[in-house]
Amino acid sequence: MVIPRIARLITTMGAAGALVFTSPTAARASAVGSAPVRTFEYSVGGVTMKVPTGCMFTHIVRGSGRQITYQNAGVDCAFVGALSSGFCNWRIDFTYADTSNRIYRTSRGRTHDECKIDPMRNNSPQTLPRYGKACAHLHVNGVRRVSQCHHVTK
Repeated sequence: MVIPRIARLITTMGAAGALVFTSPTAARASAVGSAPVRTFEYSVGGVTMKVPTGCMFTHIVRGSGRQITYQNAGVDCAFVGALSSGFCNWRIDFTYADTSNRIYRTSRGRTHDECKIDPMRNNSPQTLPRYGKACAHLHVNGVRRVSQCHHVTK
């Protein structure tokens, strides 16, 4: 239904409002950040799919220091983006990198064959061995389309 989707989008955009288009944020107690999903086309079963503008990829991290107690990432679309067929063959991965930007852990999500306008994934709590950053990545049809990261600091 469109109304709950719009309400969720407004809530997400309101929470992320000050952080949209900013550099990665520190994950001291919690952090929310969003990145725009750029327009792109891809082919599924010989049919060309188009994702228009109007979608945001939001990544939420809660915890303290190297302890992540909650992590979620997903897409919300509005305007023309909400009218599209969505994202087919999608998955969301979470990666963790040290302060030298070397990825040392990846939590690869399951690839979902269905098309969905609002893909989302939660990740299990993590105790990170190093400070650095935690990132979420949206892959569509095998191609990374958007990422959003938070610094994990003391």
